Amino acid sequence: MNDQQQTLWDFVCQQSDKLATQTLEHIGLTFISLFLAVLVGLPLGILIARKRKLSGGVLGVAGVLQTIPSIALLGFMIPLLGIGPKPAIVALLLYALLPIIRNTYTGITGVDPSVKEAATAMGMTQWQVLFKVELPLAMPVILAGIRTATVINVGVATLASYIAAGGLGEFIFGGISLNNTNMILAGAIPAALLAIIFDFLLSRLQHLNLKKVKVATTALPVLIFLFASFYFIPSAYGSKLTAGFTPEFMGRQDGNLGLQSKYGLKIHTIVISDAVMYKAAYEKQLDVISGYSTDGRLKAYHLVVLNDDKHIFPPYFAAPVVRDDALQKFPELEKTLNLLSGKINDSIMTELNYRTDYLHQSPEHVAKDFLVSKNLWKPERGGNAGEVRIGSKIFGEQYILANMYSMLIKGYTDYDVSTKTGLGGTKICFDALTNNQIDLYPEYTGTGLLVILQPSATIVNTVENSKEATYNYVKQEFEKRYQLKWLQPIGFNNAYALMMRQKQAADLNVKSITDLKKYLDKK
Repeated sequence: MNDQQQTLWDFVCQQSDKLATQTLEHIGLTFISLFLAVLVGLPLGILIARKRKLSGGVLGVAGVLQTIPSIALLGFMIPLLGIGPKPAIVALLLYALLPIIRNTYTGITGVDPSVKEAATAMGMTQWQVLFKVELPLAMPVILAGIRTATVINVGVATLASYIAAGGLGEFIFGGISLNNTNMILAGAIPAALLAIIFDFLLSRLQHLNLKKVKVATTALPVLIFLFASFYFIPSAYGSKLTAGFTPEFMGRQDGNLGLQSKYGLKIHTIVISDAVMYKAAYEKQLDVISGYSTDGRLKAYHLVVLNDDKHIFPPYFAAPVVRDDALQKFPELEKTLNLLSGKINDSIMTELNYRTDYLHQSPEHVAKDFLVSKNLWKPERGGNAGEVRIGSKIFGEQYILANMYSMLIKGYTDYDVSTKTGLGGTKICFDALTNNQIDLYPEYTGTGLLVILQPSATIVNTVENSKEATYNYVKQEFEKRYQLKWLQPIGFNNAYALMMRQKQAADLNVKSITDLKKYLDKK
C-alpha cells in the first residue's frame, strides 16, 4: 500500500509499537538532558547572582553554545563521545543551559532587597536566606526557564536519530527520505504534542501560589528523573550483532522491510545517519550497516559488501532527471549533460567518492580532475543566455556529480549555473524539481522506481532484476506523470548493500545476507 492510498491513521496503527518506542525514547532523551541541565544550570545561576562580575561571561558562553546549529553540535560530540545517546544528551544539555541559568539569575536578583534584609535581621544565615527566601520567591521565574528549556529539548531531540540515539526523528527523517508524508507526520505530530503538553504542565506549576510551588518543586526533580528513565524501557534486545541502518533504509522494501520479508532477518537495529555509520562500523560500535555499493568509505574503513543472494536490491543506475520545460528553454542542455553518459563505472565512482569521503578533497576539485582526465573539461564561457539550476542530495557522490554537470554546462554552453546542493533526501530534491525550484538533479533508477513511483509488487518484480527494464519503466512513467525526463545513464550502479568489517565477516564466515541470517539464527 503506498503513501497516497494509506491514511495517517492506518500508518499509525500499523507502526504503533515502533511509534510508542520512539516516543518513550524521545521523552527519555528530553528529560535526561533536562535533569542534568538543572543540576548544572541552577547552581551556576545562583553563583552569578552572588558574584555578578561573572554573569556576563557565563551567560555569554551559554548564549554562544545555543547559537551553534544543533546538527553541527551533534557532529562535534561524535569524536569525543561516539554515537548513541551520550553525545545527544550532552548536546541537549548544552542547549538547555541558557534559559535555566539566565532565569535563575534573573529570578534571584529580582527578589526585593528589603525582604532579604529582613530575613538577615531575623538571624537567617546566607544559606537559609537562599533556600527559604530567594529560591521560593524566584521559583516562578526559574520554572519559566525550565519550561523554555523543555520545549527546546523536545524539538532538538528529533535530531538525535542522526547519531543512533533514537526518538521521533527516526520517522521524520525516514519520511523525508522516502517521500512519505504519513511517516513525517507520525513523527512530527507526537513531537509537537509533547512540546505542547510539557509546556502546559510546567505553566500550571509556574502559576501556583507560593506554598503550592514549594510542594511542586520538591516533586519536580522526581518527575523529571521518572520521565528520564523512559529512555531505557525499550532498549533490551537479545541479538548477537547490532545493525545501523539509515532512516530511509528502514522504511524501504529494498531495505529493512525486504530483509525481514525475503530473508527473515532479525537483528538488533538502531537508526543512524549515513554520515557517521561507516566510521561507527570501523570503530566496532556497529557490526552491520546499510551502505552504498560505490561509497568510498568501503575502501577507507575496510568494509566488505555481503552478497544479496535473494536480490532485494534493484539496479540503482544514476542519471540526471530534468524538467521538460528546462530542456525546451535550454536547447543545448540535454546534449551537454549526456557528455557524462557511460563515462563513470562502479570502480571509478568508488575512487571518486573515496577522495571526498575519506581524503576530504573538495567535490569541485575531484570533479574537475575527472573531467580533465577524460578530456571533457573546458574553461567557462561566461554564460549570459539564462541560468540552469542544479540540485543534489546531501552526500558526497551527489556533490561530485552536481559539480561535474555545472562545469560541463559552463564550459560547453552559454548558460550560467546556480547550484542548490545538500537538499536532503529524495523527497526534498524531487519536490524541488516538480515545484520548479530546480531544473535537474542526479537520481537513481531504483529510487525512482520504489520511492517516487511506488508501483504494484507485480510491476516491481517484473522490472527490478533488469537495469534496462527499470530504466525504461521509470523514464516512461516520469514523463507521463510529472513531465520529467531521464537522460542517458552515467554508467555506475550505486545500489544499496549490507556491509560488515572484512575481518569480522571472515571470522564469522559470513559472505552473504543468507549467511548472516544463519549466524543470527544459531543463537
